[in-house]
Amino acid sequence: QVHLVESGGGLVQAGGSLRLSCAASERAFSPYGMGWFRQAPGKDREFVAGIVWSGGSRFYSESVKGRFTISRDNAQNTVDLQMNSLKPEDTAVYYCAARSRWATVSRLYRGGEYDYWGQGTQVTVSS
Repeated sequence: QVHLVESGGGLVQAGGSLRLSCAASERAFSPYGMGWFRQAPGKDREFVAGIVWSGGSRFYSESVKGRFTISRDNAQNTVDLQMNSLKPEDTAVYYCAARSRWATVSRLYRGGEYDYWGQGTQVTVSS
């Protein structure tokens, strides 16, 4: 069983930056894709960003495109989310997810396609 652990959340003022990191418990784990999702109070979970592990294709939701950057470190088996120009509406619990099998990129936008999830880290952006 692979465990994902997120870190890096916190409180930041609007316009500021945060960097989230997600580490897999198994160094030998080689996912097909990894993603970041978020869930704000009273709202459904939504896709934020994803990356195909081999090849590095990256994709983003429209709401974060141009502000957030997803990246991976193959050697460390980690995936990071650099969040710049943060807005109060970015406030949410952010979750890291991993999918072990091949899938089309369109499927990687959907939370149900992922096999493993982290416990989440809170990001709060004050106005």
